[in-house]
Amino acid sequence: MEKFIVTGGRPISGTMTPAGNKNEALPCLAATLLADGPVRLTSIPDVSDIRTMIELLKAVGCTVEDKTPNECIIEPGYAGPIPGDLAGRIRGSFLLAGPLLARRGEVHLPAPGGDRIGQRRVDTHLLAFRALGAEVEVKDRKYVIRAPRGLTGADVFLDETSVMGTENAIMAAVRATGTTRIANAASEPHVQGLCRMLTEMGADIRGTGTNHLEIRGVNELGGTEHQLQPDHIEVGSFVGLAAVTDGALTIKNAGVANLAMIRLCYQRLGVEIDVDGDDVHVRAGQRLRVVDDAGGAIPKIDDAPWPGLPADLTSIFLVVATQAEGTVLIHEKMFESRLFFVDRLLTMGARIVLCDPHRAVVSGPTPLVGERISSPDIRAGMALLIAALAASGESVIQNIAQIDRGYERIDERLLQLGAAIRREPE
Repeated sequence: MEKFIVTGGRPISGTMTPAGNKNEALPCLAATLLADGPVRLTSIPDVSDIRTMIELLKAVGCTVEDKTPNECIIEPGYAGPIPGDLAGRIRGSFLLAGPLLARRGEVHLPAPGGDRIGQRRVDTHLLAFRALGAEVEVKDRKYVIRAPRGLTGADVFLDETSVMGTENAIMAAVRATGTTRIANAASEPHVQGLCRMLTEMGADIRGTGTNHLEIRGVNELGGTEHQLQPDHIEVGSFVGLAAVTDGALTIKNAGVANLAMIRLCYQRLGVEIDVDGDDVHVRAGQRLRVVDDAGGAIPKIDDAPWPGLPADLTSIFLVVATQAEGTVLIHEKMFESRLFFVDRLLTMGARIVLCDPHRAVVSGPTPLVGERISSPDIRAGMALLIAALAASGESVIQNIAQIDRGYERIDERLLQLGAAIRREPE
């Protein structure tokens, strides 16, 4: 176990390049199992969740050649079972279900792991598999999914716009017989990235970027080379960090096309993001101030399926709101435990009323002071790190393995931007 020692109050300034999209890397790694040749993936974030996924691929029979920490070549294989200890570390382990079902006709899956931010059902995945002709048995938190007669294209209406559920349905459908139409599909940038990679491999996918996908199954998929998109969640995190520390930060190759709602929501807190081509810049000296709704009503920042605000950024926006003048409602609609980290912010001096598991009213600005805190999940961990960097005095952040799961070499990169942070054994 390791911890961060953080001395706050220093502007985070300079130039950085975001890592590749972790949430695109996970399904793309799983999709290599569908290929009939090697797949080269570039711009892979070097984070623990991705390293675990690569270990899972090796366990089921793949050969993985690491060219650099951010690039690898996967030669697919299908020999081994899915180890429960590895699967239990990450939520993304369940993404192996679709491609292995398509290739093997049967898959035995241990329960997935991941952040403890509330109930994270897999029913949407199972609904899609059943619609395509699979049989599902659930016993002792283990899943046995079989398609003894193969998968057959069908009309699939997902009961929620689940990102991973959509990705699993896509990966199963590209090798199914006939045509599959997926309605109420998720359309996040990482889902689009998976569709683009599969299309590069020879899949026939129509409607990428929309909530209605049409997939015509093919008999084989070739190898390819695929570059992951910039991680818009990381970009949004660093924008918030620069804003609360009054830093001037330039983010190169930021993937501006995926930042529209993020930029709009930051404007509600008085944070302006300048755009130059595919780069963004946060100016120092901005006055963080909540922009009221018409008539002086308290505004709301809430997450929603794409193109709405990503749920993974609600924790970040909540911390930024503590440093903005005015009152705002943060509404996290998806997970009933994600906002429980606010008790750590209260000990640091924030003024927050947690109305219920999904809503928090934030009044600012309030000076934050250093405190001993612990990271409960990836995004709350990053949010608490941002709070510590904005606070006066020293903070100790424990359980930083959670932050390492989603943010590549975060302490090294922050040091380059002027932060006072060091990593120590717990």
